[in-house]
Amino acid sequence: MGVNVSSDIAKQYDTQAANNVDVVIVGAGFAGLYTLYNLRNQGLKVILLDAAGGVGGTWYWNRYPGVRVDIESMEYSYSFSEELQQEWSWSERYASQAELLRYLNHVADRFDLRKNICLNTRVAATVFDEKTDKWEVETDSGRKITASFCVMATGFLSAANQPKFPGMESFEGEQYHTARWPEGGVDFAGKRVGVIGTGSSGIQVISEIGSKVGHLNVFQRTASFSIPLRNCPMPKDYEKSFKENYPEWRRLQREESFGGYVSCNYKPVERLTQNAMDISPEERLAVYEDRYKSGGLSMYFNFPDVFVDKAANDTIADFLRGKIKERVNDPETAELLTPRGYPALVRRLCADTGYYETYNQDNVDLVDVSGGEIELTPKGIEVKGKEYELDCIIFATGYDALTGALTNIDIRGEGGRQLKEEWSDGPRTALGMMTAGFPNMFFLNGPGSPCPFYQPVLLGEEQGGWVGDWIMDMRAKGLTRMGAKKSFQNEWVEHSSEVVNATLFPLANSWYMGKNIPGKSSVGLVYFGEPADYRKRCANVLPSGYDGFELSGPQK
Repeated sequence: MGVNVSSDIAKQYDTQAANNVDVVIVGAGFAGLYTLYNLRNQGLKVILLDAAGGVGGTWYWNRYPGVRVDIESMEYSYSFSEELQQEWSWSERYASQAELLRYLNHVADRFDLRKNICLNTRVAATVFDEKTDKWEVETDSGRKITASFCVMATGFLSAANQPKFPGMESFEGEQYHTARWPEGGVDFAGKRVGVIGTGSSGIQVISEIGSKVGHLNVFQRTASFSIPLRNCPMPKDYEKSFKENYPEWRRLQREESFGGYVSCNYKPVERLTQNAMDISPEERLAVYEDRYKSGGLSMYFNFPDVFVDKAANDTIADFLRGKIKERVNDPETAELLTPRGYPALVRRLCADTGYYETYNQDNVDLVDVSGGEIELTPKGIEVKGKEYELDCIIFATGYDALTGALTNIDIRGEGGRQLKEEWSDGPRTALGMMTAGFPNMFFLNGPGSPCPFYQPVLLGEEQGGWVGDWIMDMRAKGLTRMGAKKSFQNEWVEHSSEVVNATLFPLANSWYMGKNIPGKSSVGLVYFGEPADYRKRCANVLPSGYDGFELSGPQK
């Protein structure tokens, strides 16, 4: 599960010299580890801080039963080192959490990153000093580190959405959250278990433990669209072909695909240019069947109009609803599991291993909580006046996505303004990488970026690369401060709103839109435009002379 920072290294970072660095990186996931590698190779003095006991980011914390990535292993990996791409072999088409963690630990060791990493170190606050153009970072132990730049690689799905149901303190059994699972695991054999939530995490847990528990009650408010993952041992010929053609695969991920996912039936997916409503029903059905057969997130490689036209979307929604009825024996249960009231694909599509079939078991029951409230009692859960006695409750309630990990830190910029207050009506960023009034602070896979629709490992690499280029260029010119112009930030937020409002995404209460958190604004959360357009805009910052940003030298 990773190696803790050694006592010798800990002593090294307790020295005064190590408390004054060029860059502090917060977060030891994919984006943070790459950025450490990149900035250190450019001669910068860097320290990476993480609250966890090991590297891995979300893959350190998410160890619940059944957890695995829903992007193909060959794609969900680093591209910065050709040697790394060639030497690492994945055992499955879709990697488990344990294998992803082994991979990230391998990367940390292979590139000697641990000497710059402090684990078990939670960042409590960061304050920008306008006189020195530096950030003062304070940890939960009271240690203070001064840095010219802060890179927040805190992850867009890392802050657990902690439920606040009435009676939680009264429940006498065990309670678990999928985002903070016990490291040693949990034995559910013979127990009465309740799972609250049927998003990606809930679906994976339910599929994994359904046959192992004594009885399982699933409490569902909103049904999700899910298709078969179709995981399997990694086909050796596929791995060989992928490695031989990595440059082209990576180009496809960055330039041609929806969100960086490019494989369909073990071949590069063909991007569809025709609209669903411009071809025959038979032709549409053939495409849907092909994507369904491939598994994973292949269904996102679809006709352009299914994301913007309700009539076109209805054709794929009806197709997916029909598949649910084929997989669930009981018609009433199948109907409850069938999503209604929102378009397909505009909430995160789930990919499962026998999820719907789990409800065909005698020891599994689905409890509809729509139109009712969940309340915990000493003995279990009560919904609509009926109590379900339980030994364990699993909260698969997801995350405070994109902003939660950042607003949980007391971040204060120019004039003492607090990031949490600045974002109270929704995060406002420039290109998803900076916020006006918080100079020298960069976000990776943050709000206002296309991170849910862009392969996150590659986006972290690209953003980490841009940050490195900007910092090195500033140092060469003797500049000490970079900040986003408020006018440019407003333009980006307005552009992002125009893009998403031209789609069907606002019609669903998804974490993309912040609707899984009561009172959370959807403004500025996600950039729904083409990833290629986003890359072009970010790559042009330096050549354009930092258009949209303000730079200055030392304060006098």
